Amino acid sequence: MGENEASLPNTSLQGKKMAYQKVNADQRAPGHSQYLDNDDLQATALDLEWDMEKELEEPGFDQFQLDSAENQNLENPETADLNLDSIQPATSPKGRFQRLQEESDYVTRYTRSAPKSNPCNFCRLLKILCTATVLFILGILIGYYAHKNCPSNATTSGTLDLHLYQEILKTIQAEDIKKSFRNLVQLYKSEDDKEISKKIKSHWTSLGLEDVQFVNYSVLLNLPGPSASSVSLSSSGQCFHPNGQPCSEEARKHSSQDLLYSYAAYSAKGTLEAEVIDVSYGNADDLKRTKMKNTTNIALLKLGKLPLLYKLSLLEKAGFGGVLLYIDPCDLPKTANLSYDTFMVSLNPGGDPSTPGYPSVDGSFRQNRSNLTSLLVQPISASLVAKLISSPNSRTKNSVCSPLELPNNDQRIVSMQIQTVTKFKTVTNVVGYLKGLTSPDRYIIVGSRHHTAYSYYGQEWASSTAIITAFIRALMLRVKRGWRPDRTIVFCSWGGTAFGNIGSYEWGEDFRKVLQRNVVAYISLHSPIRGNSSLYSVASPSLQQLVVEKNNFNCSRRAKCQETNVSSVQIEGDADYFINHLGIPTVQFAYEDFTALEGPSFLSEALFLKGATKIEEMDPFFHLHETITKLSGEVILQIANEPVLPFNALDIAIEVQNSLKGDQPYTHQLLALASRLRESAELFQSDEMRPANDPKERIPIRVRMLNDILQDMEKSFLVEQVPPGFYRNILYHLDGKTSQFSILLEASEHCKLLASNETIQEALSEVLNSINSAQVYFKAGLDVFDSGLGWKN
Repeated sequence: MGENEASLPNTSLQGKKMAYQKVNADQRAPGHSQYLDNDDLQATALDLEWDMEKELEEPGFDQFQLDSAENQNLENPETADLNLDSIQPATSPKGRFQRLQEESDYVTRYTRSAPKSNPCNFCRLLKILCTATVLFILGILIGYYAHKNCPSNATTSGTLDLHLYQEILKTIQAEDIKKSFRNLVQLYKSEDDKEISKKIKSHWTSLGLEDVQFVNYSVLLNLPGPSASSVSLSSSGQCFHPNGQPCSEEARKHSSQDLLYSYAAYSAKGTLEAEVIDVSYGNADDLKRTKMKNTTNIALLKLGKLPLLYKLSLLEKAGFGGVLLYIDPCDLPKTANLSYDTFMVSLNPGGDPSTPGYPSVDGSFRQNRSNLTSLLVQPISASLVAKLISSPNSRTKNSVCSPLELPNNDQRIVSMQIQTVTKFKTVTNVVGYLKGLTSPDRYIIVGSRHHTAYSYYGQEWASSTAIITAFIRALMLRVKRGWRPDRTIVFCSWGGTAFGNIGSYEWGEDFRKVLQRNVVAYISLHSPIRGNSSLYSVASPSLQQLVVEKNNFNCSRRAKCQETNVSSVQIEGDADYFINHLGIPTVQFAYEDFTALEGPSFLSEALFLKGATKIEEMDPFFHLHETITKLSGEVILQIANEPVLPFNALDIAIEVQNSLKGDQPYTHQLLALASRLRESAELFQSDEMRPANDPKERIPIRVRMLNDILQDMEKSFLVEQVPPGFYRNILYHLDGKTSQFSILLEASEHCKLLASNETIQEALSEVLNSINSAQVYFKAGLDVFDSGLGWKN
């Protein structure tokens, strides 16, 4: 028995040793030291296991418990250390050694030969406690100073941004703009459009603007012929040039440039002799009073009140063969002495006539469209009109101007001869980019124009280019210090504007898909200085509130302030494509004369051949240029930088309601629908825009979706069919004097001529569909946000 008893401990020891080695070999991590397999450790196996068992029995190891077999062993202490297999983990799915081996201090805890020391354990705990305390205090300090030095979102979108904008804009100086303007006007004599384009590109690049490039298109231009057009009186045989001077070699030498560029681009050409009929402004009422004859006639037409293309379409339908176009001096400011001045007009609705609706890129099909109307159209001066109707040049009595008009019973037969040539020429756009930091795929387009060598030589383009260049200079000074806007700003200098906004149309058609999706706003610098008495702002309904704020802020910095004048009306220039084909919100600041604003609209369709000194006469110190630059710049910066686009959805609904006010027939159903649109817009603005503008409630993905909705709001108001010269975007009125939808106004005029309400029914349908589309759009936006329950804070 003694021998057997002596062998039991050895057998038990061997079992323990084998069990330990088996588990350890199976579960050892690859990175563990090899000394765990050394035979020197076998002698301490029982001591190691005993230490472990004691720790497992401590209260801290509550995941282990003894089963019924253990309890039995406790009653027999002499064999308790032999039955190792009776101890099993109750809550851990892993074996005892395996779980302990996963602890990071497994080796250090169980491979020491020296016994554990309580003072050492106390020191370790003290070190851990001190380290934790130091880290906690350090974390508090870091958080405090980080919060102190990094302003909140509310500060960033408020005071900080306004301060940043002012820092950028204060570097814009009138003297710099004046210098740039004078440098540009020296280039207009160039016969090649590329010289001016190269100058602009070089200048923008030197300022630091990124990726400045030429974008060229080969387009069909209608240019002046080798000799000036003429008008002859059949009764006397007298021949006159468009400026009223007799057809003589001497007159041709003294004003050859003026005579050549007094023409209507894309008019029919040839010779026509017929009776002149005075149609005044050529609207429906004027044509109803006109006594038409069976033969082809020549219309004596005043520019203004309605788009020229629309009036020409009416005359063409009425059977006229030619048009003598002029501006009545009574419609011009008293200070303007333009009786002998000639002008140019374009009959091109927009883009390259040979590629209507698609870009003029290599390989495009070219249509043969040398003229865009069957009418022979010739602009003439007021002095020539006075000679044709045998009226004295001075018609002012007692400070009252008498309009030019042909006596009712007088008959005038004239012969008109028009000579123009059509050629393919290259039109160049200059485009530069400033990439955005957080939303580089969202664009704010800033558009100016430059001189096209084949067109008239007015100087408004130099003002436009000098202003955009001044803003680029100020912006890039800040960019060089590490700042960037959130959204991308695209700077464009368009070519071919005088011929029907050809450069901007072709670029827009070329990149249509990208622009439809990504463009947020268009800022126009087409013709910023047209007078010096009144700041006149044009803005989309969604941007009017922002423009009013900027006007008021600018006014507060000056001693003399005038009432803010902001409206959504049709404007001349390269914004046309972006408003009418892409539905992009647009802003334009310009200085006008009071009398020009009070007179007939659409006089700006005439391009007068002004000298280089005219702009400097209106703004000799270039303070107006500086104001336009800063106003436009602040709007650009705010749209490019605000987390939520500064657009107002409710203003669109209010504009729609205002356009239906008054004594208008057939609008009852439209008013009911407009009321529902306003309700949806109010709900959208309060439920979605208000929280998004609060940094505490702002959720990035919701802000992005909200901005996508805001930038596309106006697209619902693009209609397919409109009269020639009318905007497809019906949110824009014909002028500041009319508040009706332009297509409803035209349909009412059309009914006077045809005595039929078919046209007005079509127009009502277009307006109804637009309002309904906008209402559905807002409602769909609300539904999308309501469905995103996981986004709510």
